[in-house]
Amino acid sequence: MKTDTKLRIKGSWNEIKGKLKQKYADLTDDDLLYEEGKDEELLGRLQRKLGKSMDEVKEEINSL
Repeated sequence: MKTDTKLRIKGSWNEIKGKLKQKYADLTDDDLLYEEGKDEELLGRLQRKLGKSMDEVKEEINSL
């Protein structure tokens, strides 16, 4: 199922990354490596690591 939920990174990725690391202590810098245009890779890594759906991961990042 494809949804229209887009990944919106507001502000600094470093700030978002810090918040995710605080919330999920087992996330590593490699898990949170973000490169412009590679949203799907990042989301896939987080989805596997957190055991959440792609939409849940996007909503989590978008809410930070």
